[in-house]
Amino acid sequence: MFTIWKEYHFSASHQLFGLAENHPCARLHGHNYVVEVELQSPTLGPSGFVRDYRELDALKTYIDDVFDHRHINDVLGDDKTTSEHLAKHFYDWCKEKWPEVSAVRVRETPKTCAEYRP
Repeated sequence: MFTIWKEYHFSASHQLFGLAENHPCARLHGHNYVVEVELQSPTLGPSGFVRDYRELDALKTYIDDVFDHRHINDVLGDDKTTSEHLAKHFYDWCKEKWPEVSAVRVRETPKTCAEYRP
């Protein structure tokens, strides 16, 4: 199996509801997010790629236009702002365009990561 991945960065705010009042994530806060999209294929295309990395530029455009320097609660709704929800959202968006997409990871910090892999 051939596997490739590419990462994208954006900054955004969010607030998580339903947490204890003293939980830091219950307050309005932001992250410098990293989104990693992974693609897999048992074979390579005519150019020797799983998929040309340049084709993935559509994801960067989407992230920049819809998420960068935005409030995620306003973009996805108040109940869909965790990294887990973001990973699933980006996976679904990518899978519609590129059938080789196998997983998406979202990092809020260098030490935390959520992954969606069906």
